[in-house]
Amino acid sequence: MLEGKAMVEGSDMPVKMQVQAMAFASQTLDLFDVIYCKYIAGHIKNEFDESYGSGWQCVVGSNFGCFFTHSKGTFIYFQWETLKFLIFKGASTP
Repeated sequence: MLEGKAMVEGSDMPVKMQVQAMAFASQTLDLFDVIYCKYIAGHIKNEFDESYGSGWQCVVGSNFGCFFTHSKGTFIYFQWETLKFLIFKGASTP
């Protein structure tokens, strides 16, 4: 697990959901080494799907770019030491 605190860089999620996102990240980092970003992202995505319904997406890494449309109230982007986490629920229309 990475030490320290997560820093939210952007979000429109309710605070309770933001806290849950960071808790899922923390729990997942106890299961996987930080080099396995694909597995970390998949695990967090599955946790969100189970907790908040299907359609969630998760990107984890230290260097990535993205462009996406999300459902209102479902986006968070935070950093935990060297890893960045992007979690959102996809939207069919902008």
